[in-house]
Amino acid sequence: MDVLSDVVAVTRTGRPRSAHVRWHAPWGQEFASVPGSAGFQVIVRGSCWLLPPNAEPVQLGTGDVVFLPHGSGHTLADSPESLATAPACGPADHELYDAYASDSVDRSGDGGPVTVVLCGAYELDPSRTHPLLLTLPDLIHLPAQSGGRPELRSAVQLLAAELENPRLGTDAIVPALLDTLLLYILRVWFDAQPARGETTGWAAALNDPPVTAALHAIHRDPATPWTVAKLAAEAGLSRAPFARRFAMLIGQPPLGYLTWWRMTTAARLLRTSDAPLRSIAVQVGYTSEFAFANAFKRTYGTAPGAYRRNS
Repeated sequence: MDVLSDVVAVTRTGRPRSAHVRWHAPWGQEFASVPGSAGFQVIVRGSCWLLPPNAEPVQLGTGDVVFLPHGSGHTLADSPESLATAPACGPADHELYDAYASDSVDRSGDGGPVTVVLCGAYELDPSRTHPLLLTLPDLIHLPAQSGGRPELRSAVQLLAAELENPRLGTDAIVPALLDTLLLYILRVWFDAQPARGETTGWAAALNDPPVTAALHAIHRDPATPWTVAKLAAEAGLSRAPFARRFAMLIGQPPLGYLTWWRMTTAARLLRTSDAPLRSIAVQVGYTSEFAFANAFKRTYGTAPGAYRRNS
């Protein structure tokens, strides 16, 4: 798998939730901060205001996408003045999200202008959050007018249609579309970040072809006995420049990241499969079960068998 697909597969847990909500002005809705989640808001029709707790209000129009990767609290309202009437709620348990794969929610005000919002939340496992997600800002706003993202628009349209008019297969289609939407949001944001040389971190790393080539090699086959020299060859660079470049952008040396990813993959296999420890060790690049167990304990503070039982 490529890096971004792996990151989402490792971090996402539970069942994503969403709702198709029709608001009638005047209206306001507060979404409480929920650690261990990531929320999104998509303006399907009309306009509204996003009111972050510690930032200036942001006006949203049709087609705008807002993503909150760390579950930050926020408010949506037809105008900033409607904040005073907004009831508090949380994305994990509010009745809005009980509309998942069922009829749309209609919130009536005084018959004012209508705004249709596609809102939802993903559950994330804090114990295995990838550093790529940790570096994301609290709020990502993807305005519709910037254009150039037909795939994201298509995913939004398909998801809105399924939630507004559920049919046979909707229960299977909606979770797949929600994961697709998440990947498109992240892809669009990373694609829009400055090229290497202007910044560091994962945003720069994913726009840096040599480092991305090495990352893809690690994620494609973590069992390969990678060395810095072999990864440098994948990147098309000599050993020393590659190691410096990788560490500067990723924040740790190539083999340090390799070990971390191997242990993250092993933890996922221990939780989700009944494969023998020997088999898992081989899958993550250890020919000795003893060496694998030692490496795993250094990372998680417990032996692989105990980790599996406790999970």
